[in-house]
Amino acid sequence: MELNQHSIFMARPQIRQMRGFTLLEIMIVVAIIGLIMAIAIPNFVKSRTLAQYNICVANLAKIEAAKQIFGVETGKINGDVVEESDLIGPDLYLDSMPECPSGGNYEINAIGTVTTCTIAGHEID
Repeated sequence: MELNQHSIFMARPQIRQMRGFTLLEIMIVVAIIGLIMAIAIPNFVKSRTLAQYNICVANLAKIEAAKQIFGVETGKINGDVVEESDLIGPDLYLDSMPECPSGGNYEINAIGTVTTCTIAGHEID
């Protein structure tokens, strides 16, 4: 039996080197990422809305507390009107007017009436 160069190379099994990912593997990864996003995004939006609500209610309580302290110190009674300039200033009860993180506006109202926000549902409990 005579061996030549070609027969030696042909006797070796050819090993296929895999480089990259198959289409199926990529599709599975994309599907998993999509599933995670479908779960995470609604929770993120809900958390953000809840945080904005909590900050707004805290701001309302802060304004209401300043209004009540002003009323006690100046002898105001229920129904007396309180202006923003009575509460807000460097030497007054609030340094600056708090802002609703949802973009609402605060209505100070008279003494005895709770401070409100223009965003529905943002109110002191």
